[in-house]
Amino acid sequence: MSKYFVHESSYVDDDVLIGDGTKVWHFSHIMRGARIGRGCSLGQNVLVGPNVTIGDNAKIQNNVSVYEGVVLEDDVFCGPSCVFTNVGRPRSAFPTADSEYEETRVKRGATIGANATIVCGHTVGEHSFIGAGSVVTRDVPAHAVVYGNPARVRGWICRCGEGLDFDDDRATCSKCGRHYRKSDGEERVIEEDE
Repeated sequence: MSKYFVHESSYVDDDVLIGDGTKVWHFSHIMRGARIGRGCSLGQNVLVGPNVTIGDNAKIQNNVSVYEGVVLEDDVFCGPSCVFTNVGRPRSAFPTADSEYEETRVKRGATIGANATIVCGHTVGEHSFIGAGSVVTRDVPAHAVVYGNPARVRGWICRCGEGLDFDDDRATCSKCGRHYRKSDGEERVIEEDE
């Protein structure tokens, strides 16, 4: 008896692992070789491509396709209709071999807003926040708040989701009390409580 839920309208191919407590809702398709962690929620019309890895407690909202080459770590949130790509310069007449897919990694605790596009070959840092409708064309630092087209760093965010206000190179979260410092010429934020 399975310890996960798959709606009767969804398809799960052979050679798929789904963790305990995960729920796969209406009209979704989980393709061969996919690995989905525990406690995940996949909304309506979600595609998980071949050999994709999704960590524990990931939340993938409606109309998201997680293509081969994309890795979602634990506690990632993908907003409705966000988009991942896996080929930098696709051409219909010149198909890309599976081995040529560019890896996109979304690190632990990151949030991707509705309708955001993540161009392949980049890393979205831990606990970062990508605003709705943004187009990510480069790596996103940990704890960064990015938005726009192309997405640019507009601020910093705590792992709990509260915005951070820095005094010189230090910040304390007003909600949970975690401490942060800026590094690398203010290009990176480090959580000091880890």
